[in-house]
Amino acid sequence: MRVTGTPLTVSGTIRAPGDKSISHRALIFAAMASGATRIRGILPSADVRATAGALRAMGARIPALSDDFVVHGQGVQSLHSPEATLDCANSGTTARLLAGLVAGLAGRSARFEGDASLSRRPMRRVADPLSAMGAHVTFMGAAGHDGLPMQVDGAALHGIRYVNAQASAQVKSALLLAGLTSGVAVTIDEPLRSRDHSERMLLARGVALAITSEGVTLPAGQVVQPADVIVPSDPSSAAFFVALAALADAGQLRLENVCLNPTRTGAFDVLQRMGAVLHVEDECDVGGERIGTLVVHPSTLRGTHISGAEIPRCIDELPMIACLAACAEGETRIADAQELRVKESDRIRGVVENLRALGAEIEELPDGMRIVGSRTPLAGHVVTHGDHRLAMAFGVLGALPGNQITIDDPGCVAVSYPTFWRDLSQSVGPVAPSMASAPASVAPSITGSSPLVIAIDGPAASGKSSTAQWVAKLLDVRHVDSGAFYRAITFLAVESGEVPESWTAASVLAHSGRVAWRLTERSVLPLVDGQDQDEALRGAAVTRHVSRVAAMAPVRAWVNEQVRSAGAAVDVVVDGRDIGTAVFPTAQLKVFLVADSWERARRRLLQRLGRRPTEAEIATETEALVARDAQDATQSAPAHDAVTIDTTTVTQEEQVERIVALARATRQRLGR
Repeated sequence: MRVTGTPLTVSGTIRAPGDKSISHRALIFAAMASGATRIRGILPSADVRATAGALRAMGARIPALSDDFVVHGQGVQSLHSPEATLDCANSGTTARLLAGLVAGLAGRSARFEGDASLSRRPMRRVADPLSAMGAHVTFMGAAGHDGLPMQVDGAALHGIRYVNAQASAQVKSALLLAGLTSGVAVTIDEPLRSRDHSERMLLARGVALAITSEGVTLPAGQVVQPADVIVPSDPSSAAFFVALAALADAGQLRLENVCLNPTRTGAFDVLQRMGAVLHVEDECDVGGERIGTLVVHPSTLRGTHISGAEIPRCIDELPMIACLAACAEGETRIADAQELRVKESDRIRGVVENLRALGAEIEELPDGMRIVGSRTPLAGHVVTHGDHRLAMAFGVLGALPGNQITIDDPGCVAVSYPTFWRDLSQSVGPVAPSMASAPASVAPSITGSSPLVIAIDGPAASGKSSTAQWVAKLLDVRHVDSGAFYRAITFLAVESGEVPESWTAASVLAHSGRVAWRLTERSVLPLVDGQDQDEALRGAAVTRHVSRVAAMAPVRAWVNEQVRSAGAAVDVVVDGRDIGTAVFPTAQLKVFLVADSWERARRRLLQRLGRRPTEAEIATETEALVARDAQDATQSAPAHDAVTIDTTTVTQEEQVERIVALARATRQRLGR
C-alpha cells in the first residue's frame, strides 16, 4: 500500500555501485600486502576516495580509482607517516580503520581531520581500545571533545582481548588492523554479530582467524597476502530500489550483483516481513562473499517491529525502512537503534522531523521511532543535514506520484551513490508529472517525472554560460556550467606542480575526489576541497590548460557523470560542449549557439578587459579562438534535434528571450 496518485510503474535493471565497506577494505589490504592486487568494481565515491588519498599520503601506490586497476603493495613496513594531515572528509570508516593501521606502526604518526559532520562523530570507541594496546591517541579539539581532529602515534603494541559494548564492524576492523601491523594477537568479543567483511577478506588473504559466535581472534604474527577483488554491489544502496519497487503499482526491478553477506541482508529480511515480493537469482560466491540478483515486484506492505539482533544487520537502511513504513498499513516500531544518532547525522531525529514535516504520523523514541502508516499523500521540504542516506530515502518517497517533496541537498548522495538520481529517474516508468511548488531557495521536487533539462551547446566564447545563467534565472531553475567542472579538475592539476605535458587522464583524475558540488539558490556549484574557488578557476593558468584536460576521454566521462547527477536531481539549464549529443541526448530542449569568430573574439575581450578592444587585439584573439575551435571540433557539433541560434547580429537579451520562449513551449508540451 502506498499514497494515492497516478499509478507508478517500475522497470529495468539496476546495478548499484560497489559496496562501500568492501571498497575501503580492498584498498587498505592491498596497501598492506606485498605484491599486486587487482581491484574491479570499486565504489568511486567521496568516502572511498578519502581512504585512497590517505593511503597515498602514507606511501601506498594507489592509482586513480577506476573500474579496473592494480595496486602494487609494498608491505606494511613501507607505510610512513604522512607529511600533512590525513583528510578523511565525511568518512568515519577512513578515520577509524586507518587509526588502527597507524596505531600498530611503531614510530609512525598521523593527524586525522574531517568535515564538520565527521568531526562531530565519536572516536573514543576506537581510541580507548587502541590506547589499551599501547598506542598514543590524542584528541586535538576542545576539552571534552572526542572527535576529530585526532592524533595517533603508533607504537609496539601488546595483544588485547576486548569486549566491545556495541556491535561495531569499524571498531573490530580497527583492532584487527592494529594487531596485523604490530604482529600481536587480538580477540574481539561482541554482544551481537557485526558486519564480517574484514574477516572474510582477511581469510581470503591467508590470515588465520578463529571466528566464533562470540567474536573473532587474530593470532600473532599474521601477514596479509595479495588477492584480487571483485567488489559486489552495495546492499545498502540496492535497498532503496527494493523499497521503490515494493511501493510501486506495476512492473518489476532487477538489481544485479548485490552482496548477500548474511550480516548485510537484514533490510531485505525486514522488507520481506513487511510484505515485499523479493526473490534471488544467479547466486554464487565471489572472493568469500555471496552475491546474486534481486528481483522485486510491487506489493502490499504492513508495519513491523525491528529491534535487538536485527538492528546491526540493517542499521544503514533504517531511514529507508522508516520512510517506507510511512506508506505501509499499521504501525512500525524501531528500537535498540541508538547507534543511528551518531551516524553522518542524528538519523533518528532527522527522519522523525522530516517525516513529521511531510505530514506523516511519527514519534521519536530515545533509541528509535514509531511510525503509523497512511495513504495520505506527503508534501513538504526535507532537510538532509548533508546525510546521503536521508537524501536517498526521501528521494524514493518523492518519486511516488501524489507526493510533493523537495530536498535541500540532492548532491550529498555522492558520498555513497553518485549516480543515484540518474538511476532513480531511469527506473521509474511512465508517470504523469507531479511537480511541487517550491521557492527558488530549495531544490525542485524529486518526483516520478524526469527533471527538465535544457541543453545549451556552442563553440568557445559563443555566450553559452552567461546566456544559460540568464535563462535559468528567468525560468527559476538551476544553472549547471559543465566547463566549471573541467576548470576545477584543471586547477587541481596545475596546483599539483606536475608539468602539464606529463599529465595523463589518470594523474588528473587522481584529484577528482577533491571536487564535489552543491546546490545554491541559482546554480549547481562545483566545490574544490569544499570551497567555492570560482575566481581561481578563471585564472590564466587554468584557461591555458583546460582544453588539454577536456580532450582526455576519461576526464570528459567524469565531468559528464557529475553533470548528469545534477540534472537527474533537479530542473537545470546546462551549458558546455556536447551537452545535447553526449551528456543529455534525451534533453527535452537542445539549443546550439553559433556566432562569427571575430564577434566571439570581440565579446570575450570586452568581458576580459572591461573596455573596447582594438582591432589588433581582436585579430589575435580570433586566431586563438579558431585554433581552439579546431581542437574542440569533435565536441562542438550540434545535436540533430537542436535548435540553432546565430547570435552574431542579435543582442544577448534577444537570444535569451528566444530560448525562454522555446523552454516555455517545451514545458507546455510536457504538461508542466
